[in-house]
Amino acid sequence: ERVWSDWARRHGLDVAAFLPPIHGVRAIETLTNLALPGLDPAHDADLLLPAEAAGLDGLVPIAGAVAFLKALPGESWAIVTSAPRSLALERMEAAGIPAPAVIVAAEDVSRGKPAPDCFLLAARLLGRRIEDCLVFEDAPAGIEAAEAAGASIVVVTATHRHRLATEHPSVLGYEVLAAQSLMDGGLRLGPA
Repeated sequence: ERVWSDWARRHGLDVAAFLPPIHGVRAIETLTNLALPGLDPAHDADLLLPAEAAGLDGLVPIAGAVAFLKALPGESWAIVTSAPRSLALERMEAAGIPAPAVIVAAEDVSRGKPAPDCFLLAARLLGRRIEDCLVFEDAPAGIEAAEAAGASIVVVTATHRHRLATEHPSVLGYEVLAAQSLMDGGLRLGPA
């Protein structure tokens, strides 16, 4: 938000109105959707990347995320992000998040969230039907994408200042969750 707030102020945008809808959306689509005169979305997206990568100080994982992910079998989960792969990997490393075998990043799909493409690709790469997948999501665009894909959803609210209106189950963080491996290769999720 620091980097995007600075960008928005330089372009004369109302930061408070600008920030909420950008979460979970690829930079190129955020900038294209603004349709600002004289703005080259691809150029500005490229300029924002180093600034975002330089802003990793103070990055911390959502409560319980590292332990929860480390307890999962590596082939059973994926990270699906609207960030470019290089930035996602830098953020994961800074927060101590283990890298799964499958990462779907901004450059892996032609349409980002809220389109379902990223979640459908992750399910395919995991060798699973999307209907058998559970998506943990913290952004409205991601929730919309997971719904459109046909996945089940748990909304993680730790990153929100205001409650998200959602019909899906929600958790503040991952410390309240435990996963159990099943004989068929699936997972059962329950309380910790």
